[in-house]
Amino acid sequence: MRQNCRMGIVAGLDSAPDFTRIVVCDADTGAVVRQGYAPHRAQGPDGGGRHSDIDPQAWLLSLGEAAGGGLLEGVQAIGVSAQANALVPLDSQGNTVRPAMTGGDKRAQVAAADLIDALGGREAWAQAVGSVPTAAQSVTKLRWMARSEPENAARTAVLLQAHDWLVWQLLGRPVRRTTDRGGASGTGYWAAATGGYRTDLVEMALGHQAMLPEVIGPSDAAGATPEGLLISAGTGETMAAAFGLGIGLGDAVVSLGASGSVMAVHPEALVDQYGMMTSLADATGMHLPVVTTLNAVRALRGTAELLGLPDLESLSELAMKSTPGSHGLVLLPYLEGERTPNLPHTAGTLAGLRRESMKAEHLARAAFEGMLCGLADALDVLRGRGVEVRRVFLLGQAAELPAVQSAAPALFGAQVVVPQPADYAAIGAARQAAWALGVSQGTLDPRTPPVWQGPVAQVLDPGEDLAVGQAVRQQYVTVREQTHPGAFRS
Repeated sequence: MRQNCRMGIVAGLDSAPDFTRIVVCDADTGAVVRQGYAPHRAQGPDGGGRHSDIDPQAWLLSLGEAAGGGLLEGVQAIGVSAQANALVPLDSQGNTVRPAMTGGDKRAQVAAADLIDALGGREAWAQAVGSVPTAAQSVTKLRWMARSEPENAARTAVLLQAHDWLVWQLLGRPVRRTTDRGGASGTGYWAAATGGYRTDLVEMALGHQAMLPEVIGPSDAAGATPEGLLISAGTGETMAAAFGLGIGLGDAVVSLGASGSVMAVHPEALVDQYGMMTSLADATGMHLPVVTTLNAVRALRGTAELLGLPDLESLSELAMKSTPGSHGLVLLPYLEGERTPNLPHTAGTLAGLRRESMKAEHLARAAFEGMLCGLADALDVLRGRGVEVRRVFLLGQAAELPAVQSAAPALFGAQVVVPQPADYAAIGAARQAAWALGVSQGTLDPRTPPVWQGPVAQVLDPGEDLAVGQAVRQQYVTVREQTHPGAFRS
């Protein structure tokens, strides 16, 4: 189906952990025409650390501030992206039972272990829903609530996530509550492989059944406001960012945070019996297998502190004075234990110390190469399951560092794309809104999203450095296998 008329403008809002950002885009091209921003005024009891209890009303207030000044004037459809792993439990009247539980909640770590045992181990969970419970997932937070706040658990009648709740609010709190495949796939009680809920797992975690939102298609509208403003399905931040970047088959995204994540588009759901892979759904109808490492930029920051350097830019500058392979110095950056490979109680390893390698610039480069080789290991988990990786999109502030950009293409064995910083989650939400609008008007095919202009980006090819990169990678793998033999086979 072809677009035969201009669709006007659409908006995408991203309700992140600390702020709301709204972009208004041309529905045909994706060009951003205006944008708004507002912080969330509420903070959790830990001051915004790894978990927070937040009143969802803070998200609405922030949304209202970001949309001020007539930002949404003329907008025909809105898409909603929101932070993943934010559980909003409601009572039978639609009121919040307790503040939303967000992030990787340390309180729920024991509950995660309980759930893994209750179903019969990691492989049983991977087979059931494509992931093994972690402290971040909704299913684990339900278990924690059932054990620690039984009265709240008993009152809980409806389970929503952040984007589900915001869509429901924008539509005026209708009887029908919806979500999308992407958001549902992160709960721990919806299986991407079958496209269905595992209500038995909700009951196992919470102690009783609860109403779950209807999972609608990627191009479906959740509804329309009384004023006729179309609201699309919405999705989680991860899926929205991938959609905003325009990644497709053959593309992977490597995110450089304190920890790292590697995800790629794949046509089918993948099950990993060891639990290293999480099988998410994307925002287009395909799948988004994700592999996480616990150590990425934290390894760089630790090295900078060790060397007495003020920032990562200084560490990068120092590393560039070394050469590929860091004069034989290899850092296994497992500073917080590691998830890929599954070595939760291990520590980092520095190998290859010789008199000539004991220089600051070689340690600096070994930190960058160790971080990138750890992420290459994660990429290989996906490749080993048949996921094609021709291009790697590199995200995060550290992606701008020369030491990262010079080494990544050869170590990943692929073209590396470094997009210009932008709120790709909000852009992805807007693209979803344009899709739902076009389908509602009969100008877009429900199976094919609108083609928007791609991000402004640097493109880096391995070129002649590929063989050198493979040698550096082999040096790393040799040390890893000597130190942790069979780590990827158990």
